Amino acid sequence: MNPVAPRHEAEDEEPEFKPLTPDQAREWRKRHPALSVWRLVFGQLLVGSLVTLLTWLITQDRAVAGSAAWGALCVVVPAALFARGMARARQTVGEVLVGLFVWEMAKIALTVAMLWMATRWLQSPSWPALLVAMVVTMKTYWFVLLVRPGVRKTD
Repeated sequence: MNPVAPRHEAEDEEPEFKPLTPDQAREWRKRHPALSVWRLVFGQLLVGSLVTLLTWLITQDRAVAGSAAWGALCVVVPAALFARGMARARQTVGEVLVGLFVWEMAKIALTVAMLWMATRWLQSPSWPALLVAMVVTMKTYWFVLLVRPGVRKTD
């Protein structure tokens, strides 16, 4: 008994690709607006500020709130560096991929450096507050994607 089901010839064929006309492409872009990376960075800054304020309201401790603020900055500052680096115009796919790799490495290096600086600049950092603020700020992009203007239907 053969466990492999017979394949039909129609399954082997790929669906035919039909490029959009200029009018269709313009309509598609109108219904699917691009999301600015700077909107994401601003959203992270806003959420990081709210986490810091909430931390201060709950703990009434400036050191803990300062740790939360530093944690948020450990996400926002490298993200802004990455966004700025990737904003440069590139000509080829290879240049885009190299830029992505280089700026992602720069972002990681800056994040690690800022975490190391927390041990030097903050008297006694609250690592739970710092890490929670980092994680919440990092996950902001999901929120920004949810509240962005959605796909518009046109009649």
